[in-house]
Amino acid sequence: AMLRLRLLTWDVKDTLLRLRLPVGESYAALARAHGVQVQAQTLSRSFREAYGEQNRRFPNYGRDRGLGSRRWWVEVVKQTFRLSGVRDEGVLTEMAKKLYRDFCSASNWELLPGAGETLRQCRQRGFCMAVVSNFDQRLETILCQCDLRRHFDFVICSEAAGFAKPDGRIFQQALSLAGVSPGQAAHIGDDYARDYRAARALGMHSFLLRAAQQGQQPEVPPEHVLPTLSHLLARIEK
Repeated sequence: AMLRLRLLTWDVKDTLLRLRLPVGESYAALARAHGVQVQAQTLSRSFREAYGEQNRRFPNYGRDRGLGSRRWWVEVVKQTFRLSGVRDEGVLTEMAKKLYRDFCSASNWELLPGAGETLRQCRQRGFCMAVVSNFDQRLETILCQCDLRRHFDFVICSEAAGFAKPDGRIFQQALSLAGVSPGQAAHIGDDYARDYRAARALGMHSFLLRAAQQGQQPEVPPEHVLPTLSHLLARIEK
């Protein structure tokens, strides 16, 4: 039977938008422009380490500790370069501030296949549309820059919400704002634990965007899996 849905909530990163370049390559290009030579692979490794450590120490952009995403990210970038052997604090600060600004611009992001068309069709069908994303306050700007903001009734990012997926309270905010029960809503995202399982734990429907052969991953019923976003409406209307 066709799902009687009123609300669709959407993850953003790696669901609707993805980075055009791997982080290491972006950082290496910026470093070169500042006269600093560092390998992209080295920066990628350092970034994973710096980001992971910062996330453990200050979850959700350090919001509860009064840090905020700008200071949070500036420290991640500086630590990424420090771990890669760059020591000049003046240059580090300059590069970190520039990267924080640059990642707001459309030039760093590209739409995933089928994203624009699928959002347009969902709007046409009359669904209430919302973003639920573990992202910082820059998200509204990025969505506007990439011409996606117009598809959504509202946008919830974890930094503003105070909760990050898989915490059900961030989904609860979306349900309350839309005035719908969990059974009338579906979430679309690419992460099994934070998107698919977290939404279902709350009683929402959920679809997992998952390219074929993504290694050893938990079993998900095939009718809940989207090989591309273009499969969504057929899954909903089946």
